[in-house]
Amino acid sequence: MSRLPDLEALAIFARVAETQSFSGAAETLGLSKATVSKAVTRLEQQLKTTLLHRTSRRFALTDAGRTLAARAAHMLAEAEGAVSEALDMSVTPRGLVRLAAPMSFGMGYVAPALPEFLARHPDVSVDLHLSDEVIDLVGGGFDCALRIAALADSSLTARRLRPVERFVVASPDYLAQRGRPTHPDDLKRHACLGYAYMPTPDVWRFVNDAGEEVAVRPAGPLRANNSDALLPSLCAGLGLSPLPDFICWKDVAEGRLEPVMTDWRLPPIALHLVAPSSGPRPARVTALMDFLGKRFSGPLWPGDTAGR
Repeated sequence: MSRLPDLEALAIFARVAETQSFSGAAETLGLSKATVSKAVTRLEQQLKTTLLHRTSRRFALTDAGRTLAARAAHMLAEAEGAVSEALDMSVTPRGLVRLAAPMSFGMGYVAPALPEFLARHPDVSVDLHLSDEVIDLVGGGFDCALRIAALADSSLTARRLRPVERFVVASPDYLAQRGRPTHPDDLKRHACLGYAYMPTPDVWRFVNDAGEEVAVRPAGPLRANNSDALLPSLCAGLGLSPLPDFICWKDVAEGRLEPVMTDWRLPPIALHLVAPSSGPRPARVTALMDFLGKRFSGPLWPGDTAGR
């Protein structure tokens, strides 16, 4: 493998040629004069040529020195520009942020919030990926994600934004025809519409205030990988299903769906803002995370009491 160029020595030589002085270059770079002299000597030894003639009174670049000085000065300017741009991006929000979010929450809440964020930060763009699957942030190249779950321990940093309540809901017509369940065991006699990405979609687990736990195996005519897809069938009276509050609140408020078994709860889940934990975050990512954290920590709909 070829030897890498001595970039440090080239940068120092560019400053020596610019200032026409070892001491001037040393002062500009914040180095000692000895360090500057050694860097130039090291470069001459690597290139096997003399780059400058120097005495106590005179300083002159050789032909090779003048040619190299021009290229080294260009290289140093490019490097300084790249560093300046990177530093600017770390302070001023600018560039692309890749954000992942669950489908229903993303469509209903994240997408409507983004115009305000983008108006505040015109130099930032957002690549929004919506999926109810758990996305590999690091492998997928995402900067951050919103997740609705009971989070397991991981290498990600996580900020809990708000609890997410789930209610078993059904239409008034369905309840009038099939009866109103009051205990999880009653669900064995009901049409249960399922959500494929529940932690245990084939087993629904409930607990009451007394700490009693009951597990049931749901059966019904429909399972979907998105909870919003269950709403038409629920409102049409085809069954019942546990839905998160942010999906069913409006249908409940307007009487199309009714909560049942309110003395029993599914395992608690919450909305979290997660991000890879390694290294400092660019300003654009911090800006978006701060915006989402503030927006989704408070009430999201009329009568919402889940936000802190």
